[in-house]
Amino acid sequence: MEQIAAALGDGARWRLVELLAERPRSVGELAELTGLRQPQTTKHLQTLARAGLVTVFPLGQRRVYAVEAGPLKDLEGRLRTLITTIEANAGERDVLARYQAAIGADTEAAKEDRWADGRAFSFDRLLAAPRDDVWRHWTEPALLASWWAPPSMTVTDCVIEPWAGGRAVLDYRDAEGRYRSAGKVRAAAEPEHLEFDLSVLTAEGDTFFTGHYDLKFTEAPGGTRLRLDLRITETTVDAVPFIAGIETGWGQVLDNLATRLTKEKD
Repeated sequence: MEQIAAALGDGARWRLVELLAERPRSVGELAELTGLRQPQTTKHLQTLARAGLVTVFPLGQRRVYAVEAGPLKDLEGRLRTLITTIEANAGERDVLARYQAAIGADTEAAKEDRWADGRAFSFDRLLAAPRDDVWRHWTEPALLASWWAPPSMTVTDCVIEPWAGGRAVLDYRDAEGRYRSAGKVRAAAEPEHLEFDLSVLTAEGDTFFTGHYDLKFTEAPGGTRLRLDLRITETTVDAVPFIAGIETGWGQVLDNLATRLTKEKD
């Protein structure tokens, strides 16, 4: 397939295939129609033949070429599969566009430190699992690591110790680098309430910003309703990419949690 795509990736060869799609033609006719010299035309036709796209018919002194539809149908199938995959994941592109827009807006606002202190976010999810199960997915490290990162990120360390003064840690990485957050649990009442602080840190351990997380788990028909309220403080100018990504990032990880709990139920 790569050979077919490479052969068609040249403008002159693509034009030859277009002309041959109308009917078989001789090398001389193709050279005349494309404006290419005959040796150039022959070279391009040989490339197309090696890819299986054309067949040559020697007719005495003339060499007539005809296009083959089979390889093009195979390419069409691969392209349709590719297009279907792209369309099925169009939401990922939309997420990227919203994130870019949020960075642009926050960059305008971030003229000095504390620029976003007090900004608040709220998230609600109806999760298809009892409160005890949801609680475990927040407080057991192995379960927490299974969902607490957006796509393309890998959790390398995470913990929320469910008691006042317990540690809250989120360490993850992607191909671009490592990202670390640390803080403390402020309150925990199993299985209905969890409150903790988490500071996003620089490589030197300085704070980009701190998030104050307040989670409430309420029994609801079909499972558990999760309410997450987040308020940020200690914002620095350099925190723009992180703060701009909060809405999208938390939306994605809570979707991860919902999907995981639904699969476990099924």
